[in-house]
Amino acid sequence: MTTTAVPVITDDARALAVARDLAADLAPGDSERDAQRRLPRAEVAALAASGLLGVTVPRAFGGADVSARTMGELMAILSEGDASVGQIPQNHYFFVQVLREAGSAAQQEFFFAEVLAGRHFGNALSERNTRTPGEYAIRFEPRAGGDVLIDGTKYYATGSPFAPWIPIYANDPDDRKVAAWVPADAPGVTVEDDWHGMGQRTTGSGTVRFEQVVIPSDWVVPVWTMFEGPEVFGAFGNYLHAGIDLGIARAALRDGKDLIRRLARPGAESTAARPAEDPLVVHEFGELALRVRTAAALLHEAGDAIDAARANLSVESAAEASLAVAAARAETDRAAVSVASDVFALIGSRATANELNLHRHWRNARTHTLHDPRRMKIQHIGNHALNDVPPPPSGLI
Repeated sequence: MTTTAVPVITDDARALAVARDLAADLAPGDSERDAQRRLPRAEVAALAASGLLGVTVPRAFGGADVSARTMGELMAILSEGDASVGQIPQNHYFFVQVLREAGSAAQQEFFFAEVLAGRHFGNALSERNTRTPGEYAIRFEPRAGGDVLIDGTKYYATGSPFAPWIPIYANDPDDRKVAAWVPADAPGVTVEDDWHGMGQRTTGSGTVRFEQVVIPSDWVVPVWTMFEGPEVFGAFGNYLHAGIDLGIARAALRDGKDLIRRLARPGAESTAARPAEDPLVVHEFGELALRVRTAAALLHEAGDAIDAARANLSVESAAEASLAVAAARAETDRAAVSVASDVFALIGSRATANELNLHRHWRNARTHTLHDPRRMKIQHIGNHALNDVPPPPSGLI
């Protein structure tokens, strides 16, 4: 199934440079795509063709194996260009990490070659009728001949309309969590573009139906084995989400700056020639910039903590990585939502014009930060700070 190889990025600096170039191409059309709910098929194709989707593949398999710190900044860069396009590869990188940590040598060889050829992964994780988002009821039955039958429906399947592969989460007959890679064009697979959220409108986070789909057992990976000891898999997945939120905050600050300088008028009591010279506006904009800088610092600190834990994995280093990521998630959450909202007050009522679509940043921030609530992060941070209780090794922190 492998196709012609895309350019292979070989180091961290090149990965960030390519991300910046792509983000610069994404930004001019971001508002229009959001307003029209136009799926970014060409933009995702450009992302795949850039080589960025292969940067977490291990060097032994031909990838750049970039650092976690680089990945956080890479996600922020892409999401500043277009928050929806920035979110789409999060699940791809998540499942590349599943293969790195739980895949067999043969599985790694096959799927990493697919990734380096530009054949990326969507996702089909969430279900609607289970008690929590981390529980799975989809039918998953190994057959005597070595194949597996999959039957059921998944929702919020971000990126799946664009992806050749749609990995799912399910429980095996022993109730252990597994991941299974399903070709998007396999008989019985239907991808529906029915996501109509107020924000992150073009992520393709719709429904995927699996009707009596059969795949070989070679495409099933035992996710449960990752949690038999200390792990930073969960921290890494959450960390990528923090990068998305930072990118949204940066985009709101960027567009707010432009509109304050270009469109806003001085307040009735202001003596400044223009709002950008009003001390009160300068001060408040400085507060917004500080929130973004604080969020970025915590994101980079979390990336360093993940890298340190990977280099010397222990219960203690894994806990520190999880706590650092929880802090980054909490602060990027607050920065994205508050900056995207508060910037309106510095521009005035003109900022609410639909043709400006400035509100897309708040809609994106509010939608994406509901992924796993900030209160969960603060609870674990507080319990550790006060009671010395580390976060649980659940893959969720």
